[in-house]
Amino acid sequence: MTAASGRYTYVVVGGGSAGCALANRLSADPANRVLVLEAGRRDYRWDVFIHMPAALTYPIGNRFYDWKYESEPEPHMNGRRVYHARGKVLGGSSSINGMIFQRGNPMDYERWGADPGMATWDYAHCLPYFKRMEDCLAAEPDDPFRGHGGPLTLERGPATNPLFQAFFDATVQAGYPRTTDVNGARQEGFTAFDRNVRRGRRWSAARAYLHPVLDRPNLELVTGAHVTKIRFDGTRATGVEYLRRRRHETVDAETVVLCGGAVNTPQLLQLSGIGNAAELGALGITPRVDLPGVGENMQDHLEVYIQYACTQPVSMQRYLQHRYKLPVGAQWLFLRSGPGATNHFEGGGFARSNDDERYPNLMFHFLPVAVRYDGSAPAGGEGYQVHIGPMFSDSRGSVKITSTDPRAKPALRFNYLSTDQDRREWIEAIRVARRILNQPAMAPYNGGEISPGPSVETDDQILEWVRNDGETALHPSCTAKMGTDDLAVVDPLTMGVHGVENLKVVDASIFPYIPNGNIYAPVMMSAEKAADIVLGNTPLAADPIEFHRATPGRPA
Repeated sequence: MTAASGRYTYVVVGGGSAGCALANRLSADPANRVLVLEAGRRDYRWDVFIHMPAALTYPIGNRFYDWKYESEPEPHMNGRRVYHARGKVLGGSSSINGMIFQRGNPMDYERWGADPGMATWDYAHCLPYFKRMEDCLAAEPDDPFRGHGGPLTLERGPATNPLFQAFFDATVQAGYPRTTDVNGARQEGFTAFDRNVRRGRRWSAARAYLHPVLDRPNLELVTGAHVTKIRFDGTRATGVEYLRRRRHETVDAETVVLCGGAVNTPQLLQLSGIGNAAELGALGITPRVDLPGVGENMQDHLEVYIQYACTQPVSMQRYLQHRYKLPVGAQWLFLRSGPGATNHFEGGGFARSNDDERYPNLMFHFLPVAVRYDGSAPAGGEGYQVHIGPMFSDSRGSVKITSTDPRAKPALRFNYLSTDQDRREWIEAIRVARRILNQPAMAPYNGGEISPGPSVETDDQILEWVRNDGETALHPSCTAKMGTDDLAVVDPLTMGVHGVENLKVVDASIFPYIPNGNIYAPVMMSAEKAADIVLGNTPLAADPIEFHRATPGRPA
């Protein structure tokens, strides 16, 4: 597409998950002229690595799809740099993620709404936007918690592999409940998961929101456009500068909306003079607005894979062999079925690590295969695994630019395992997972623990294994949080950046606290809700429906 020209009503910086939703909603009014600037490439329909659900390991680590970030050496992870994949393609991380759709617990949003100025972000106010965006194929039409007819098609994982049923039975034997829908009235428990898959294809934010409306004459998309700075007149945003094909371009807008995510949004704010004034001044950047919270409050989920050998030939392990790749690909290409049509994250659940927790603080993803995100598998034959990690770490990190060069990656510090609570919950998490995986229901398949293995048993050994083996669950968030306190960056009533006119932020960076699950669904809900705020629409009416609440001190 040619370079943008003229003046726009809205410039959306970032064609990722939130940016695609904003572009759709903002351009629905033909009076608005909307431009989307995306640094990555198009999500071409022929690109099997994006659209085949089972191919999700290929884009991660590939420079054509992935920003390929790394953390700074993490002091409590034995100095390791933790790899962070982020989508560098239209659709953003929704084009390369695991396609798992989890809203988080209603209590997450009660926590949001309890902060000063955040009353309109409690669960009752967020639920209508979750419902508006969904087309939940598995839910009953009259289910008051679920939506139908929205852009985001949600298929429920079939979870028909016998390992799934054994796992679900094992969770009950271990004392944990079943539930019917982790996004419904009761999150706590184990069941099949919703997935962003439609008829055997990944259903990204770009496919759900952007492509259906790209023919609107008032909506323009420019890919390969790396925004380098926000333009200002005083403290009023007037447009952006961007680099495309080695050419510097500028564009004017009445309102600039940042949708770059928890890394790129604070990076662009800092490059534009919005952030901690002392730190910006030390880099030679003239501070425009002193907002010390920009890039602070970074939160994420750390996870490990607990892997077991399987004694029966029922896992999906065989399909990792080269001789299966051609037939699997052909079946998906021509029939949209078979092992290539699933993300394999078909089931799991949420549990409390101890009875004193107010609501689930552990998330489990079960896979009938033993494999890492990069596609590597342990030596040997059949296997299965559980992804496990605490959801509410009180560790906090940061995103900080180290150079005035917009192409230089910022310094990411997560401070994993830096608190007593974090370390305690990790020990509890591993013990809960092992208790489930060693129940009688798993005995017909249990060939022994591969990773971490029986040599890792004491609290200290568990923590050392996590330090050496833990990976990000790819949920960075909260780096330009909504609120009214000293570290708040975004006004929850307007989505505007404090102290700046005509500049909005809508992406995972605005979360005050990370939800207890995968963050794609909360990002899309926030984008739907923010679209009404930015447009000045009457918000959807709050829905104060009652949901399951755990009783601290009692089992689930």
